[in-house]
Amino acid sequence: MGGQVSSPGSFSGLPYAPKANADWMSALNSQLWDVPLHQLSIPGSHDTMTYCLNKKSPISSKEPRLLHLLCKVLPCVTLPMVLKWSTTQVLSVTEQLDAGVRYLDLRIAHVEDGSERNLHFVHMVYTTALVEDTLTEISEWLQSHPREVVILACRNFEGMTEDLHEYLVGCIKNIFGDMLCPRGEVPTLRQLWSRGQQVILSYEDEASVSRHTELWPGIPYWWGNKVKPQDLVNYLELMKSHGRPGGLFVAGINLTENLEFILVHPAWSLEKLTLSGLPYLCAWVRAQCPGSAAGCTNIIAGDFIGASGFVSDVIGLNQKLLRG
Repeated sequence: MGGQVSSPGSFSGLPYAPKANADWMSALNSQLWDVPLHQLSIPGSHDTMTYCLNKKSPISSKEPRLLHLLCKVLPCVTLPMVLKWSTTQVLSVTEQLDAGVRYLDLRIAHVEDGSERNLHFVHMVYTTALVEDTLTEISEWLQSHPREVVILACRNFEGMTEDLHEYLVGCIKNIFGDMLCPRGEVPTLRQLWSRGQQVILSYEDEASVSRHTELWPGIPYWWGNKVKPQDLVNYLELMKSHGRPGGLFVAGINLTENLEFILVHPAWSLEKLTLSGLPYLCAWVRAQCPGSAAGCTNIIAGDFIGASGFVSDVIGLNQKLLRG
């Protein structure tokens, strides 16, 4: 698989998200500049990089053997079916950042048949974009938006050896350099701006985190694994009732299909499932409140983030902190 600069897929006719939120952090009320990031409301994208999946992308080696067999026997049927249920975003990473997304869910894999350091993203299918190219794209965007901060969650590592982890961490340090915020107490925007830091990098490999102070441990993600939006909201409310984690954490409003649903709805896709549930889920989002209390939310991540007012809804929750 060759590398390429990431570009939006032609998978959907969803409208392009405007750039109105490209600098929303720097535009926040100054009273919020001293609120730690884990107490702000931050929009995120679930499975950020799936917009660059295509029919030429191989299926992940971790998927069941039956699926690989079906792809060999009936590729014209199987591959489009896999793509329409594995694609969660249609905006490129730059477009997502322009739209206001500040948490990126980066699922990284080494492609077995590729070169020694052939690192791509994965969600059932490997992406066409290379990890190093995408991190560079994010770094260049940040240079153009010096008061915006991103939280990068490198996770779900597939086929990664210790050497590959070291190679990837080396790429991260080389690309972001002084933009990286070393782990410690979750900082405020004012603290980050004063240090010229723009990246908190969560890395779900404990051995790598122990070796590198630039890496933060994995950020908890509340994944409901639900088909129905009502069931997902019930799950999220249950998680809230147990109290929020002490640091950064994600509440995912992404719906998840199961085999039964796919068989009963053969003409559907993850996009259609998401759009059907968005009004209910966005109503839940608008009812949330950031802050330090037990039932408060922090990062809220979703699929097809340009399909509604989701990003603006999440950013708008920060106004509630000014009423306290």
